[in-house]
Amino acid sequence: MKPTRVRILDAAEHLMRTIGLARTTTKEIARAAGCSEAALYKHFESKEELFVLVLQERLPPFGPLMAELEGGGPDGRDVEETLVEVARHAVAFYGSSFPIAASLFSDPALLRRHGEEMTRLDSGPHRPLDALTAYLREQRAAGRLRSDADPAAAAALLLGACFQRAFLHSFAGDRPPQGPAALPADTFAVTLVRTLLDGLR
Repeated sequence: MKPTRVRILDAAEHLMRTIGLARTTTKEIARAAGCSEAALYKHFESKEELFVLVLQERLPPFGPLMAELEGGGPDGRDVEETLVEVARHAVAFYGSSFPIAASLFSDPALLRRHGEEMTRLDSGPHRPLDALTAYLREQRAAGRLRSDADPAAAAALLLGACFQRAFLHSFAGDRPPQGPAALPADTFAVTLVRTLLDGLR
């Protein structure tokens, strides 16, 4: 049998995907994991912490690349290669996390509590934006981007486009998405970055 922590994370991910974060309770997670709610709280402080750990441990990895960006970016890659890698990771991460997190917005009180807990855990959707902005700011200082380029706006454009693609895919359901969202993920990433860099270089 899997360790209790692993079973709890498995159950949390399954429930968050199938019934949404807003409707998932720690009691239901514990029941699905085959343990008591008290046992769940021995491993995790809250449902919000479980959500963060599901994002970190069960979805396509995004955090490690963001940490690399804050450290100056992956070694040996130029700006275009790095941004394409960011876009690929963002497409995969947002595509997997959007269906889980979307139900938060149906309950304003839950959304507020969730935001407060994300702040306490030093987590949240702003972290990739901050890391990418910091990376682009360093590239501008090094002369690799135009001196009047806006790193924050460029980061928002790149990650916002990836998030919109995830939204359009989720909204389409079984129907094929339309427009740029219909492009394969790799093609979308390359096209997006090259278009963005046309205005930054």
